[in-house]
Amino acid sequence: MVPLLNRLYQIAGAISAGLIMAICLLVSAQVLLNIIGRMFPGVLPSTIPSYADFAGFMLAASTFLAMSYTLRSGGHIRVNLIVQRLPEKAATLAEGAVLLVGIAFTGFATWFAGALVAESLHFGDRSNGIIPVPLWIPQSVMTLGLAFLVVALIHTFFDLVAARRPVLTNPDEV
Repeated sequence: MVPLLNRLYQIAGAISAGLIMAICLLVSAQVLLNIIGRMFPGVLPSTIPSYADFAGFMLAASTFLAMSYTLRSGGHIRVNLIVQRLPEKAATLAEGAVLLVGIAFTGFATWFAGALVAESLHFGDRSNGIIPVPLWIPQSVMTLGLAFLVVALIHTFFDLVAARRPVLTNPDEV
């Protein structure tokens, strides 16, 4: 099960990186169209319809999909000023408590993100751009990324229980 979960986190991270690359390409194409439009007016269209909307959707998707990979690879910023001074047993308990709170909050966010998707589907919500995009599509990716993060937090909690020592102090230990 662990190799499957690790592979899931890697795939989510790779998709996130691909989305960042797609944003770069989209914005670069828009800049190129602006330059061509000023040098040769009327030759090409001056804008990519709804490019800012699509870039925003891709940024949100990239952010949420990257969370589980970032957690498991030790990339989240942690402030260990207090925890590193605690005895190992207390540090383990503190890390466990933090993971449980994180699971609760992220689970709560996932639940309500799913409710938002259902509401957008029910009402047929669409973006306001030139190209109206059904909002359930980007919202579903956000919800999926949050669900992956809940799984990664639970996975990390079980790693903590199995190791009986803090696992988030060093990125190599997760």
